[in-house]
Amino acid sequence: MLQSLEAESQIHSAHRAQPKVTPVTRTVIASATKEIVMGFDEKFCVIGERINPTGRKKLAAEMQAGNFDTVKADALAQVAAGATMLDVNAGVTAVNPNETEPPLLVQTLEMVQELVDVPLSIDSSVTAAIEAGLKVAKGRPLVNSVTGEEEKLEAILPLIKKYDVPVVAISNDETGISEDPNVRFDVAKKIVERAADFGIPAHDIVVDPLVMPIGAMGTAGQQVFALVRRLREELGVNTTCGLSNVSFGLPHRHGVNAAFIPMCIASGMTSAIMNPCRPQEMEMVRAANVLAGNDADCTDWIMAYKDHVAPQGTFPSTMAGNQGGTPKPAAAGRRRGGRAARTGG
Repeated sequence: MLQSLEAESQIHSAHRAQPKVTPVTRTVIASATKEIVMGFDEKFCVIGERINPTGRKKLAAEMQAGNFDTVKADALAQVAAGATMLDVNAGVTAVNPNETEPPLLVQTLEMVQELVDVPLSIDSSVTAAIEAGLKVAKGRPLVNSVTGEEEKLEAILPLIKKYDVPVVAISNDETGISEDPNVRFDVAKKIVERAADFGIPAHDIVVDPLVMPIGAMGTAGQQVFALVRRLREELGVNTTCGLSNVSFGLPHRHGVNAAFIPMCIASGMTSAIMNPCRPQEMEMVRAANVLAGNDADCTDWIMAYKDHVAPQGTFPSTMAGNQGGTPKPAAAGRRRGGRAARTGG
């Protein structure tokens, strides 16, 4: 009897010692010529946000007038800056969007995919526009997005199944956006379960847990980090967010955005809709890829920065002339600053 109890105790101890295994989730997104994989052990996916007239009156006016010069420039600039894929939105007006948005989105998608080879995200809140975009998109685009609202689930999920494409699932429903992260998790879980009813696998659901402005909600960052970990561990899904939402209303927003990126990646986030033309933010993405072990031999980092020259004045005097090697130590016993510095001597 004693031996039996000891054996049972050993079994329970061994069970407790087993680490929790995170599911291997890979979301495949493709253009006509290029395929990317979004996953926990893949490089962070940068979804370029610039082709979106929301809040950009000049771009909206240009697109309505049939002028796509800025769209073309933004597409080329974002890919050159390192975007993994591009989000494409054509919501230029709230007037009759069911009639005006589908043809404009089709025109924009066709133009962009002829110009660049990266995969695209079809971004619209208009179901007719999403379907029109899916008909002309080459490869396997990402659809942005579906919410937990019953009307949206019934409209969008059949399209996702029909065209066999992945979709962004935004964690809000008929009740709006909850400030309670547990409620947002439950909405995400509901979307994943409803998608399964349509035969859509969890690896084709990319959850947006919704980032609140940190200036208005001091726990916004902590909420996102905790939510992303739960979404990864409990639902096994990839995640994304509108990165700049976190800094809304603050001065020097890009500093906050740049700090937010590696913290999100460390929590398990696998993509973000962001502006790749901000060097500071892209540096953080590339550095996080290196430190997370997703940039083998630091290849991407070296290719991006091998010719980088630091601005003058950014290195302390003890490192002058030694920027490429090991920093030289300060002279023994020397205190930086000291009384002379404090008194202006």
